[in-house]
Amino acid sequence: MSNTNDKTAIAVVEEIMNRDSFSRWLGIKVLEAGEGYSKIQMEIRDEMLNGLGIVHGGIPFSLADSAFAFACNSRNNLSVAWDTSITFTKASKLWDILTAEAKELHNGKSTGLYIVTITNQRNEQVALFKGTCFRTAKPLI
Repeated sequence: MSNTNDKTAIAVVEEIMNRDSFSRWLGIKVLEAGEGYSKIQMEIRDEMLNGLGIVHGGIPFSLADSAFAFACNSRNNLSVAWDTSITFTKASKLWDILTAEAKELHNGKSTGLYIVTITNQRNEQVALFKGTCFRTAKPLI
């Protein structure tokens, strides 16, 4: 059952997706959204591969960045990335389905800390993303 906070998170994610052509180009599907949390998924297409035949590093980073944005804005407090990093643990290939799950570690007045785990369709971790956001104290919607 969805609570009021989840309804706010879902409305925020819908608004971000409506404004975010890049996330739509990635083919992101929102699986779950809640307060301080999101889970999204996408499939690797040919145009996302680098010259080595594996996914370009910007693709899983971008997937994680979107999951991070959904989670840190979930309370309708406009939040922007302040610091991010990613560690790649396994290469992704054509037609892999990547899932990014963002979890909140800290929800402060002016900052938030999130960890995003990216797995493939075999539930193998392919990357780990850490993001710190800055909260503007302005509503997003």
